Amino acid sequence: MIVDCAIYQDGRRTEGPQDLSDALDLCRRRDDAFVWIGLYEPTEKEFDQVTEEFALHPLAVEDALKAHQRPKLEVYDDSLFMVLKPVGYEPQSDVVSSGEVMVFVGDSFVVTVRHGEEAPLQAVRHRLEEDPEMLRQGPTAVLYTIADAVVDHYVDVAGELGTDLEELEAEVFSPTVGGSRHTASRIYNFKRQVLEFRRATGPLAPPLARLAGTGTLGARVPFVHDEAQPFFRDVSDHLTRVNESVEGLDRLVSDILAAHLAQMSVRQNDDMRKISAWAAMAAVPTMIAGVYGMNFDHMPELTWRWSYPVLITVMAVLEVLLYRLFKRRGWL
Repeated sequence: MIVDCAIYQDGRRTEGPQDLSDALDLCRRRDDAFVWIGLYEPTEKEFDQVTEEFALHPLAVEDALKAHQRPKLEVYDDSLFMVLKPVGYEPQSDVVSSGEVMVFVGDSFVVTVRHGEEAPLQAVRHRLEEDPEMLRQGPTAVLYTIADAVVDHYVDVAGELGTDLEELEAEVFSPTVGGSRHTASRIYNFKRQVLEFRRATGPLAPPLARLAGTGTLGARVPFVHDEAQPFFRDVSDHLTRVNESVEGLDRLVSDILAAHLAQMSVRQNDDMRKISAWAAMAAVPTMIAGVYGMNFDHMPELTWRWSYPVLITVMAVLEVLLYRLFKRRGWL
């Protein structure tokens, strides 16, 4: 559905024709005007009119309707198409959720298509409407502001993930909780959330580098003013820091998982040593009692009056010696 449709002239929102074709014709007749249409999870039928009026490329339209795209930047004859994946993080459930924002940029228009509940664009629109100087830059300003808002939220999410990872690290190395059988599943779940976050931030680096003029091709991107490149470089720098943080989080959570498994192995070895020590202590009296439980007729000790107390004393002495030996070696 169409969430908002507005004409901006000289950095100000103005009233204009309700018909998309008339609105686009009006904006193309003026150098300081453009139309911005915002849609939320549109159906194919709802998007047909927009596709026809703005001559959007069918491949880009297909991506915008189906969603589930990687962040990317594609240039067509009549428009620029960019995909961003805003993310959200729920600290209580340790879940990273992602949405999608598709942006079509043309000579006098911007079409935004949003999927999912993350990063509503209403705040971005209000931010731009309060900054007429930025809005005078036209569709380029809209593309920059959306990218800036998405990447700024990446920074917040990376900080929250870092805080939760510190808590998880403290839990793993806690002498009381570190051996919990739920710890490994929590670490693995956290790693999956970092991976989900990485899928949103990693692929976005080349498109932003291209918009900033620092990409491998180094070519100018159509429908984007050259004066906007410093702004996109700033966003690209923020994204680089986010990607470095994500890389660090991924490595650290892998190290924490390895440390937890090592701790569990050490504790299991300690348990096995204790079990082995007690088994050895139980084996000595069992062996002695087994010898005298064979009921042979000719056993010289059977007729000796002090046989029983002597054997009990020998068993007790051997048990004490074994206990002290295992205790000194840390087995008990």
